[in-house]
Amino acid sequence: MPSEVTPRYTVPGLTVQDAGSLIEVLQHRLHSLNDLHLTLKHVHWNVVGPHFIAVHEMLDPQVDRVRAMADDVAERLAALGGIAHGTPGVLVEERTWKDYSVGRADAIAHLGALDLVYTGLIEDLRAAVKTVGEIDPATEDLLIEQLRDLEQFQWFVRAHLETAGGTLTTAHATTETEAAQQAMNQ
Repeated sequence: MPSEVTPRYTVPGLTVQDAGSLIEVLQHRLHSLNDLHLTLKHVHWNVVGPHFIAVHEMLDPQVDRVRAMADDVAERLAALGGIAHGTPGVLVEERTWKDYSVGRADAIAHLGALDLVYTGLIEDLRAAVKTVGEIDPATEDLLIEQLRDLEQFQWFVRAHLETAGGTLTTAHATTETEAAQQAMNQ
């Protein structure tokens, strides 16, 4: 990605400098969403066990919504005068997280790992909402809508990981592998 993120023009009411700040945040969001889409499909293809069909079918609507979110982010980025860098090479080069670490595994193990993926994504998105909220309410609104959807998807995942007593089986996990193992030990 070019080092310059300041566009030559932007939407009315924003300076090109402010648009550049928004573009930088949105590009990171685009990478996050593209990565999540691929991760969800990876889980969809590699989930096994007695909960296979429930998890397999639960993930497709999430994949579709995450793809739509990425499209919305890319289009907002372009409207602000930026370039939406959506190639795999740029994503891998610029991401600040490691690749998803669970291969073919039991559905509950994947859900344990996905819980951590969603936690990281939601935490980063909350920080982005705070940053863009100081600059542009339209971009803030876009990200808040996505935050609600991603939190709902995590709730769907966590419903499989919660004990009858209300404890999350992955509550103390710090890695995807650890979360997968803790989820399997419930």
